[in-house]
Amino acid sequence: MFHHQPRLGRDIELPTQQSSRRDFLRSSYNGLGMLALAGMLADELDLAPAAAQAAATAISDAHHKAKAKHCIFLFMAGGVSQMDTFDPKPELDRLAGGRLPQVAGVSGALAGKLDFPHVVLPSPFKFHQYGESGRWVAELFPGIGSCVDEMAFIHGIMVDNENHGPATSHATTGHVLSGSPSIGSWVTYGLGSPSADLPSYVVIHDPRGLPMNSGAAWGNGYLPANFQGTVLRPTGTPILNLERPPGVSRQQQRRELDLLQWLNARHGEGRPIDSELEARIEAYELAYRMQQAAPELVELDDETDATQQMYGLNNPQTAHFGRQCLLARRMVERGVRYTMLVHGVQITHHSWDDHGDSEGRMRKHAAEVDQPVAALLNDLKQRGLLEETLVVWASEMGRTPFVPGRDLSEKPGRDHNQYGLVMWMAGGDVKAGATVGATDPFGIRAAEQPIPIRDVHATLLHLLGLDDSRLRYLHAGRYRQLTDIGGRVLTEIVNA
Repeated sequence: MFHHQPRLGRDIELPTQQSSRRDFLRSSYNGLGMLALAGMLADELDLAPAAAQAAATAISDAHHKAKAKHCIFLFMAGGVSQMDTFDPKPELDRLAGGRLPQVAGVSGALAGKLDFPHVVLPSPFKFHQYGESGRWVAELFPGIGSCVDEMAFIHGIMVDNENHGPATSHATTGHVLSGSPSIGSWVTYGLGSPSADLPSYVVIHDPRGLPMNSGAAWGNGYLPANFQGTVLRPTGTPILNLERPPGVSRQQQRRELDLLQWLNARHGEGRPIDSELEARIEAYELAYRMQQAAPELVELDDETDATQQMYGLNNPQTAHFGRQCLLARRMVERGVRYTMLVHGVQITHHSWDDHGDSEGRMRKHAAEVDQPVAALLNDLKQRGLLEETLVVWASEMGRTPFVPGRDLSEKPGRDHNQYGLVMWMAGGDVKAGATVGATDPFGIRAAEQPIPIRDVHATLLHLLGLDDSRLRYLHAGRYRQLTDIGGRVLTEIVNA
């Protein structure tokens, strides 16, 4: 009789008669000690980087063959308006200032808003067709528009709540309630890390502040603690407390770490399995290696002037997100598995939550991200990296095509809409130029069946070589997975 325990993306059969906790911890910490010893010997003997990486990092196998080995997740915090970006609705021009006709299939808070007085707000932006695919894109995004032939779009995505906190949680962890692992945690749990010297999961948030839910958007939830995202600071030391203390040599630090590892192992022998302690031990070793790799990662002086200008680093409006995108490309080059870039700060005027002056604020948001995102896609492609990198544009919800009241204010904005989210993907096995789903003539909800966010998550995993139904973790008495009840891979946007 066997106990079935999926682990790190693979199904492993374990006998029900398991070793004691003491034995497990002893073997675990002996293994960690060997990683430390391998790293130390690699430093002292100047082993080739490949040998040091093989000694320090165990890489899991994917469930199936996939081109994409890395993911860059572009999260636009606040709720991007679909009818002002990638989902034009000319019917709104005809209805401007009036009331929407009856809309079927809408429930909850949005249905209540439709019952109250409201007026239709058409998009103030012109749309143009781009590329051979003829994709309609708002005039705000000429850079992204020039890249549409690399993208596949998903229309009519539904999240289960239209409030920012639960919606952000749903979009980034697959669950509206907090406490679940983020997408990046699942990906790194399933695939491991190709890099010995950098974290497998890196987060760069907006330098103006944190998004809704803060670290929960990239947390490990109930997965072991070493699968949480590592925040890379936008300025100064890239990772807090990474620098070696003044007057301490690398050799002294190595001896101190060896002693600390031995003490931690002794501490763990008499206690239950503690992923926090194990993650802390691994973190010390990774930090030791990162002292060399991380500063070089964020030092952009080796990038040409042309590259820095391409990302907009010479322009105050694009410099912040341009730096984030350029760092994301450098992380792909250095083996980081999953990179999350966040644009937007909670629900301030620096987020995409445009309840007022949506025209002016959308111009500001778009101007900050359009050039950097286009530069990232073009740069990855010209370096031959786009084929092995999945790039995802996401937000937590869409917006309404109307505003409450009986007339349009001087600078009207848009309300929350859990039914109309639009996302796109590029790179890897994404079917370039493809589309799945569609919204109704008003952009409120899916024209037919909505696409639940779990289907998007299942597709993301599939494009990285992971089977959502097999990537599970036993927690609180049940096997958990990113999509909770399972998701459909959107084969319409995946190359066969």
